[in-house]
Amino acid sequence: MMLWYFWIYSFLGYLLEKVFAKATHAEQQGRKCFLLLPLCPVYGLGMLAVLALPPEAKRGLQLVVWGGLAATAVEYVVHWLYDTALGVRFWDYSGVFGNLRGRVCLPFAAAWGILTALAVWWVQPEVERLAARVPPQISLLCLAVFAVDALCSLRVLHRTGDTEALRCDRRNMGKAL
Repeated sequence: MMLWYFWIYSFLGYLLEKVFAKATHAEQQGRKCFLLLPLCPVYGLGMLAVLALPPEAKRGLQLVVWGGLAATAVEYVVHWLYDTALGVRFWDYSGVFGNLRGRVCLPFAAAWGILTALAVWWVQPEVERLAARVPPQISLLCLAVFAVDALCSLRVLHRTGDTEALRCDRRNMGKAL
């Protein structure tokens, strides 16, 4: 079930990124996810951290605070890993008020608090129902596809050091892999 939670929230994060980029007329609207799959793992990992919070941290408005802190901590660690292990940066909050090394910032920490609380209260019950209906064979197939995509994405990032290499340009894919 947790694997499906990760995938579903990673996909919802991908959609959120697309909507945010369009709404803010962002210059860079490139992929911030895997090579082929529309997944942003930082969202899936962030929600897994929020769901792992103790029950008392998920009551009322406490969830906004603890959810924001948990998601922001995950965001910081994921950014640090991408930067340290692969030499890439998918996002940079250096120009945003209250940022910490460009990895996280206060405005987005507050947004994560609100979004994670809304997700736990209204989205998670549907995610649980959906994940419970998936047959194990489908989960294994999806896991295989995910693993191949993750390995290819990591290889591309390690070889190129460029997040733009994850754009699915078939002419350049062979060079990156």
